[in-house]
Amino acid sequence: MSVSFVILAAGQGTRMNSDLPKVLHKVAAAPLLHHAMCAGRALEPSRIVVVVGHGGQEVAKSALAFDEAAEIVIQEEQRGTGHAVAQAAPALATAEGEVIVLYGDTPFIRPETLQAMLEARSQHAVVVLGFTARDPGRYGRLIMEGDRLTRIVEWKDATENERSVTLCNSGVVCASARMLFELVSEISNANASGEYYLPDIVEIARRRGLSAGVVTCREEETLGVNTRAQLAEAEAQFQARARSEALENGVTLTAPETVFFAMDTVIGRDAIIGPYVHFGMGVTIESGAEVKAFCHLEGCHISRGADVGPFARLRPGAELAEHVHVGNFVEIKNTILDEGVKVGHLTYLGDAHVGEHTNIGAGTVTCNYDGVMKNRTEIGAHAFIGSDTMLVAPVSVGARAMTASGSVITYDVPPEALAFGRARQEVKPGLAVRILEKLRAIKAQKTGIN
Repeated sequence: MSVSFVILAAGQGTRMNSDLPKVLHKVAAAPLLHHAMCAGRALEPSRIVVVVGHGGQEVAKSALAFDEAAEIVIQEEQRGTGHAVAQAAPALATAEGEVIVLYGDTPFIRPETLQAMLEARSQHAVVVLGFTARDPGRYGRLIMEGDRLTRIVEWKDATENERSVTLCNSGVVCASARMLFELVSEISNANASGEYYLPDIVEIARRRGLSAGVVTCREEETLGVNTRAQLAEAEAQFQARARSEALENGVTLTAPETVFFAMDTVIGRDAIIGPYVHFGMGVTIESGAEVKAFCHLEGCHISRGADVGPFARLRPGAELAEHVHVGNFVEIKNTILDEGVKVGHLTYLGDAHVGEHTNIGAGTVTCNYDGVMKNRTEIGAHAFIGSDTMLVAPVSVGARAMTASGSVITYDVPPEALAFGRARQEVKPGLAVRILEKLRAIKAQKTGIN
């Protein structure tokens, strides 16, 4: 079954009190918009159309960063959800199959729920996603006759009897592409807000003698983010679910409430995650690896048997092979560490490749940036890099070579060689005492204190 998605992301989100478009605020290290697009992507859609308005260039850039095949249409004037969907009609004029309308500020719709909506289309011309609200508040209400949806009424237009209904409208709808845009073209703005409401397609369909139905989901799936408080609620909801799933999948979380996952974090069974670990996007940790307390990881891969931290930072492009050790206050960026490499502490490795079973001494730095270009450092297998070595890239250190502690390495080091690159030490007997005596005399002359 062919399916396309229309994702509405044009709203200003004034209640966020922010210069940033609402759908670009982040939950689990990813924009709200990406969560909605991710749910749709799971159904392998033929088309994804994102309707942008406020902050359109920023929103479009973010959408294309997530999926370069996404199509962008602009809603110049925000005149309601029906009007927003209508902007996608030209882009999907030749689309076959189904269309599902999603919202860029509703991040938790599950792919399974969307699949259920597609399946329900075999009985109904229009399918709406509903939920039973604990506190229906100002949600639109779904008015049913048996298993048939007769209409959707907005809270501000509802009677007191209709407001007592607890089955609420999520706003997500599914119909064939042809039918959806036909119905949308007939929506009127004769309502309390003077807007074109997408939910009105249900009543229009019924007038045509077409059937409308409802698929229900948990209320948590439909959480929309309109305020900073709701953004925090969404973050808490995501993290609670991610932590629970990690534990169920055999991951040890020493202090689950202190670990923060990203939208796409992948962790294998029997991995151990210590307290206060923070995941950015693009992290994969294989089974049996360990990440100790207070680490920050993003865009990296940690292989089986490796251990990281505490207080380590792995940045995008960090690739740790099996049984690598990365210790405290180590930062790794765009660097491959082959099997058994040890980087104990107080080190920065950027734009480098380190061969297997090499030892990197404390305070080592790959000086990878010359002010214009990033340059690479190559270190061979079984090498020994002495503490406080500065490797001025581009430079290479051969297999089984050594660098002396405190060296500045500016030329390639051949395999099995020992490289020195530091000033010669001089010793002046008794000079320390004479300097101190002179300084104390100066102090006494200035302050009167010996």
